[in-house]
Amino acid sequence: MSKNIIFTSIIAATLLITIFSNITSFAKPFEYQTEIISISNTMGIEKSTLQMNIPKDSQLPWGFVEGTIQNHVSDYPVIIQIFDNDDSISGNNYGAVHFAQIPVNNDGSYEYKFRVLDSNENQTEVIFDGSYTVKIFIVYLQSNLDVI
Repeated sequence: MSKNIIFTSIIAATLLITIFSNITSFAKPFEYQTEIISISNTMGIEKSTLQMNIPKDSQLPWGFVEGTIQNHVSDYPVIIQIFDNDDSISGNNYGAVHFAQIPVNNDGSYEYKFRVLDSNENQTEVIFDGSYTVKIFIVYLQSNLDVI
């Protein structure tokens, strides 16, 4: 019986975390800039820049970047760069924090999860807090072409 209670508690906690993580968004998708760079007659790169703000008192251990690409080019990953707005590097407006290459699924979707908090032996380390600039690079087929 105690195994059932533990299992039910884990499921309930997971559902609550999922509900609250969907309510609290770190990135504001309406505050973004997109630049299209043509690299050939058939392909282009879309560079999107958006702001992400992670509160100092955040209790959520994970953050994520996700999206869907129409007309994506297979075998080209999505490149995600996260820069710290408060920790600039000489010659750069932003401080480098985190870089990743993410595969694109067959349906054009991608998702990248990263740790916001790290817990180890009852010690919690804050990895991300404050204001960040997120840059997302996507390779796609130009929209004026027929996609097979």
